Amino acid sequence: MQLGFVSAILPDLSLEEVIQFAAQNGFAAVELMCWPKGKAERRYAGVTHVDVANLTGEEAARIQELCRNAGVAISGLGYYPNPLAPDLAEAALYVDHIKKVITAARTLGIGVMNTFVGRDWTKSVDDNWPRFLETWKPLIAFADDNGIKVGIENCPMLFTKDEWPGGKNLATTPKIWTRMFSDIPSPSFGLNFDPSHFIWQRMDYCKAMRDFAPRLHHMHAKDARIDVHKLDQVGILAHPNEYHTPKLPGMGDVDWGKFFSVLTETGYNGPVCIEVEDRAYEGSLDLRKASLRQSGRYLSQWFG
Repeated sequence: MQLGFVSAILPDLSLEEVIQFAAQNGFAAVELMCWPKGKAERRYAGVTHVDVANLTGEEAARIQELCRNAGVAISGLGYYPNPLAPDLAEAALYVDHIKKVITAARTLGIGVMNTFVGRDWTKSVDDNWPRFLETWKPLIAFADDNGIKVGIENCPMLFTKDEWPGGKNLATTPKIWTRMFSDIPSPSFGLNFDPSHFIWQRMDYCKAMRDFAPRLHHMHAKDARIDVHKLDQVGILAHPNEYHTPKLPGMGDVDWGKFFSVLTETGYNGPVCIEVEDRAYEGSLDLRKASLRQSGRYLSQWFG
């Protein structure tokens, strides 16, 4: 396995600076963000370290050489919008950009792009399903044609009032994954798995890794802490941010020794990328760099 990080936490650094930071701090890989250039629509969005809309063969070769010289691999290209947004014109823009990210992954010789399935948060899973199939069957066929795996992150995107009550990502539970992979059986359709989302949903992340081992295309390393005294005040029907806090690996409730014990048994040997969403480390670029160094030191005990 290769220890890396998600570049979204370093929006103020150029691609060259991100790769240099990774190399200087012992990271083997980076998941590079590929949002369209422009205003961010939410926290951690809008970061562009690879401009896939304008990626030329010459620029791709330059990026490949940059990574090769630094000894840092690109674990995947990341773009996390809501391609099932109720506004069809908005959703179409997201779908079109996902295709550009897939094409860029092929051009760069990267095997994986990571994203969300999306969801109309005002509708049930069943009511979203026809739209899901209409959108994702051709997207996965496009990925297959380009030889690219698609890793769907399991974040429910159900933290704020505008995401209530259903969240903006369907692919959140093993039951839904089973249905997804049954209806779209391509092996290239898989997961970018993050155990922290199972903490506050009270699910077994180790069982999920065992059960969906062939679908593990990419891994995120983020932790989460359940504040029971807050949960006792608001209950599980409250917005999750009222009782759970994203944390750096080792500072929450994920048992990382158990996590890696099971992950290695699944046969997974790909990247595990630290994703920082810990507000305690967001105050400055120096703090955000420190969060990656600290997380890297903690997780390195499970890497050769």
